[in-house]
Amino acid sequence: MSILECKNLTKAYKRGRNVLDNMNITIPAGKIVGLLGPNGCGKSTLIKLISGLLQPNSGEILIDGKKVGEETKALVSYLPERTYFNNWMKVEELVSYFAEFYKDFDSEKAYRLLSDLDIDPKAKLKTLSKGTKEKVQLILVMSRRAKLYLLDEPIAGVDPAAREYILSTIVGNYDEDATIIITTHLIADVEQVLDDFMFVTYGGQILKSGSAEEARIENNCSLDELFREVFRCSQNF
Repeated sequence: MSILECKNLTKAYKRGRNVLDNMNITIPAGKIVGLLGPNGCGKSTLIKLISGLLQPNSGEILIDGKKVGEETKALVSYLPERTYFNNWMKVEELVSYFAEFYKDFDSEKAYRLLSDLDIDPKAKLKTLSKGTKEKVQLILVMSRRAKLYLLDEPIAGVDPAAREYILSTIVGNYDEDATIIITTHLIADVEQVLDDFMFVTYGGQILKSGSAEEARIENNCSLDELFREVFRCSQNF
């Protein structure tokens, strides 16, 4: 059963080319899916459309069979590419804010993950490093009991040790019936946690998709190597 369907999805900004051009995708429930492609190929735009922050020029998005709206926002937990919290806020204030705003937020889980990382709940964000801020934001997003998690570039801009923790947190802290979509251009770092993948190029075109493990076996190479080959061929074509 699919958790997400995008049908003939097109998005263009004023006086610009189509960022997404007649995109069609179906994503099943219970998977970790990588939306993989270079910067500027429309990954973040797609995530914002799914989350309801942007509206498509044409086409349709269905989440658990429902059109994007108030009802679907309760199903989706969204991690934006950039942190958006006010620096003057304390970590514990953010936990309280999420608990008040989202009925499915698990405060106990959030505090447990903060403790695992030795992050002081009473610390103000302005005193934390960029990598620690990223971890706090991820903890808050993953502490919701959502059906669909949208993680936009969750490992960009952090050191390798932080990336490892972020990926282990993603894998270890979601319901097996839920679905996670991860956008990234850092394919080598993220492919180890993926069930399925989609290679996206400019204009929101899907070059190749399928099971990550089957693709590695069939092509006798990593997803990162496969992407480079598929993308090179598409450029030459």
